[in-house]
Order: sequence, then structure tokens, then C-alpha cells
Amino acid sequence: MSESLPSVPPTQQRKIRIAVVFGGRSSEHAISCVTAGSVLRVLDPERYEVLPIGISIDGRWVLMASEETAQLAITGGNLPARIDETSGALVTMAADPTARELTVHEPGSVPKALGEVDVVFPLLHGPYGEDGTLQGLLDLAGVAYVGSGVLSSAVSMDKEFMKRLLASAGLPVGPYVAVRRGEWLRNPEGVAAAVAELGFPVFVKPARAGSSMGISKVHGPEELAAAMEVAQQHDPKVIVEAMVRGREIEIGVLAGPGESPRTSVPAEIKVRGGHEFYDFQAKYLDDSTDIGLPAELTDEQSAELRRLALAAFEALECEGLARVDFFLADEGPDRPARWLVNEVNTMPGFTPTSMFPQMWAASGVSYAQLVDQLINEALSRPTGLR
Repeated sequence: MSESLPSVPPTQQRKIRIAVVFGGRSSEHAISCVTAGSVLRVLDPERYEVLPIGISIDGRWVLMASEETAQLAITGGNLPARIDETSGALVTMAADPTARELTVHEPGSVPKALGEVDVVFPLLHGPYGEDGTLQGLLDLAGVAYVGSGVLSSAVSMDKEFMKRLLASAGLPVGPYVAVRRGEWLRNPEGVAAAVAELGFPVFVKPARAGSSMGISKVHGPEELAAAMEVAQQHDPKVIVEAMVRGREIEIGVLAGPGESPRTSVPAEIKVRGGHEFYDFQAKYLDDSTDIGLPAELTDEQSAELRRLALAAFEALECEGLARVDFFLADEGPDRPARWLVNEVNTMPGFTPTSMFPQMWAASGVSYAQLVDQLINEALSRPTGLR
């Protein structure tokens, strides 16, 4: 049944001015652009004045034209082109809470102010956007934004510290080893021995990346060095996780203005077509993933999943939204399956076909309603410390 969602509060003088920020410096640049294209297409022009701001791979902020944003989609299995300085006029935001303005810089012209921004929708994935860095700038500038704050964004992005905090809150996580670049360079034998204690196969991942970038399934010690090199192309810190045998289940968490967080129906990920795991190709570029929506769970399993998802959301002090990924671990015929928290994503993939919007659509909340509610929640809370 569809829930009755609060509408974005109207303003007396003008539409709500929203800056949709996307792209960025991480390896998830293109996926962020695809996400932004989807959100831009559902923002109501009667309600919002939209400023589409792309961040180039070298960190420049660009005010993009509507004809440019129309290209932000996966077409024929191809990702959109990267944003660069030719995509539009360069813009800056001052870390000044008395201004809250964006300024446009065009060659041969005096910089001009675009006016105050009411709220930012930061649709960046990965480092330099989803990890608390952009959130810190927006807090300094005194601008409201969708999603979690600095601490929860940073901790959730870093898989090592996310697991540490979840475990300290009494939540179940799988076995892992965190490897910093210096440790790997100084003592690869010691790292290899620690990894071997996890038992093969293992998954080697960048500690602070998403969209399955840089992940390798390692079947034995002879594959470890190559997998470490692949992961370190995305992040100097690597996390190695023991393989969990069982089912992969995801669930969405949503917090509305003045509401306790609530959960969506869960979904199950099933990968086929020769993929050993839910990698980038399976997620975005081919038809090799089956989605069980809703996931087939017993009432007891579903209740425990929802409890753990809300507990993880609150343990990391998330705000607005998160997708919490679990394993329902099969530990043998004589032991019941048990839940393990795998990851908490504070800005999950957000196209209409991404898991988070799909789960909420199955829960009665449309894509456009979801976008409106997140903006409304951001506008309802104070900026800075809260």
C-alpha cells in the first residue's frame, strides 16, 4: 500500500532552488552521472529551480546545460562521457554560511552570483563526494543537503571502520583483514598469512570504493598479489573479506521529516551468466542479474533483517537514506542460517532500475515520491552539528 508522503514545503517568493551535484573524482564518476540523469528527469519544474552541477574527474565544478544533462544515461551498454571543463561554465561555492551562493566564472567575464542554494542533492558515489568531504564543505557553507552527515558518510565509505563500528554495536559482520599500502609493501608475507587464516576463496576490495570497482575473487594465495594491485588502483587501503556462502539480500532504509527510520521490502540478488559475484558488469552493463523482489524469507527472517538494518542505520548515525546489504549465511546442515551485515551505502545507486528505488517502489513509494521525500527531509533538519 502506498504511504502518504509529506510534500516539500512551499516558499513564499520563489521555487526551491536545488543544486544536483554529480560526477566527481572517483572511479564511480560515470555511474554518478547516470544516477543524476534519472533524478533530474523527475524533479518537478513547478516546484524546483534546478542547478545541475557536474564535477569533472579533476575536481572542477561545472554548471551544465539541459542538453548536456539529457545525455546522462547508459545507452547501448555504453556509459556517458566524462564531465570536463567544456561541459559548461565553471562554478564555485564559498565555505561561507553568510553567503550560501554559487558563483559562475566564464572566460572574459566578471564572476557573477547565481544566488542562494536552498538544498543540495549530492549524487556522488565513492571518495570525494560520498565519503564526507562534500558534506563537510556544505556544512561549512551552511547549506542543507540530502543524506548523511560528515561522520556517518566517512565511516560508511570506509569498509574497515564501518565493520568496526557495527561490531562494537553488537551487529554481526563477517571475518576480514584490512591492509594498508605500507603494510603490504613492508611485509607481504605477513599479510598473506593473515589472509590465509580467513580461508580461500576471499574477496579483495578497495576499502573506500563502490559499484564493485576493483574487486577480485581470490581462489588461492598465488592470486593475492595481482588482486591487491587491482584494488590499490582505486584505494591504497584494501579490505580482504572471507567468502560467505549463502544468499545476498539488500534492504532500503528511509527517514522522513520527524519520522523514525523505516525499511522497504527486501530484495535478493542472484547473479548468473558466468559472473562469479555481483561485479560492475553484472550491476550495470549486461542482463546477468536476477532480482527476487520481494526476497523469499520467513516471517522470522524478515523481522530480524529489518531489525538489523535499522540498528545498522542508527549505529552509524545515518540520515535520510541508506541501503544495507546482508548475507544470509549458510553455515551447514546442523546450524540455522544467520544474518551478516556486509555494507551500508549512504548514497546507493539511484536510477529507477537501481536496487534502492526498486525496493521502495515495491513498498509503494514511487521514484518521484522518493526524490521529493529526501529533499523534504533535508530541508526539515538544521545544518551543521545536529
